[in-house]
Amino acid sequence: MVAIAVIVLWAAYLARTVLLMGYVSALFAIGFSPLVRWIETQKLLPIGTRLTPRWLAILLIYLAIVSIVTLAAMLVMPPLVAQARELARALPEMFQRAQTYLISKGFLDHRLTVGELVQRAPGTDAVGTAFSAVTGFVGGVFGVLTILILTFYMLIESETLFDTFVRLFPRQRRAQFAAASRQVTVKVSGWLLGQLLLGVTIGVTAGIGLWLLGVPYFYVLALIAGIGEMIPVVGPILSAIPAVAVALTVSPQKALLVLIFWIVQQQIENHVLVPKILSRQVGVSAVTVIVALLLGGSLLGIVGALLAVPTAAILQVVLQELGAAEPPREAGAAR
Repeated sequence: MVAIAVIVLWAAYLARTVLLMGYVSALFAIGFSPLVRWIETQKLLPIGTRLTPRWLAILLIYLAIVSIVTLAAMLVMPPLVAQARELARALPEMFQRAQTYLISKGFLDHRLTVGELVQRAPGTDAVGTAFSAVTGFVGGVFGVLTILILTFYMLIESETLFDTFVRLFPRQRRAQFAAASRQVTVKVSGWLLGQLLLGVTIGVTAGIGLWLLGVPYFYVLALIAGIGEMIPVVGPILSAIPAVAVALTVSPQKALLVLIFWIVQQQIENHVLVPKILSRQVGVSAVTVIVALLLGGSLLGIVGALLAVPTAAILQVVLQELGAAEPPREAGAAR
């Protein structure tokens, strides 16, 4: 048994990427299941009280998500490309001004070219870096598509999968498992809604702040900030880069103010908004949210931080059900 356990654990470690994608797909399927049931039982469309087959309800959700993403891209890309071109034209002059400042302070003894900077950078391999970036991007796209497809089929076969999983438990435990499953569904759906609320909150506050600071294209930058908020750890950092870059085209002082605003906003988001919103939506304490985010980020990085809160909510339900099952055995033993 020990040898079999070691083999199983080692196989799970080797297949950790596939298992992680399956877990993410299962979370999305659980989170979207209430919305799918609502669409199935809707009475707004004159086609009956239930959409059949089930895949049509799921397809409507996917189409809505794709439409929102497409609309966001149509709003973001044109002004973003224009600003990027303006920034690219201004980069040589900014580079020269930066070198002049460093030479005046004694940090450089002569002006450097771009080629010299690349050669002096430690461990710089342009070809290897570009290849790694392309490989990572392609792998990420295939991973997202795999998760979407797997989530689609999990939602279609949710009833069959649930019935099969229930049969793994004794008959006297099946009702308790069903109740726990309903709690997990509520918590995971609340987590998805909480992520959406966080994105909207950060997007609106970023738009107001950038508008007050006089940064151009503040609505585009606010949209980027709202989308970046849904990506743990690196999302806020990546969304700050275009905001600072756009502000830099106005003046260095403006860029510094935007950077300070972004840092303050993220501190409030990390220590106030995330614990409050996620704890209210998911039903776990603020301390649990913070600890789960820290543990998930340290174990699995970005993916771990993304999955930390729903995993903590599921573990909370499991522990509560195990605790609820304990007293009857103690009472029977006492009698």
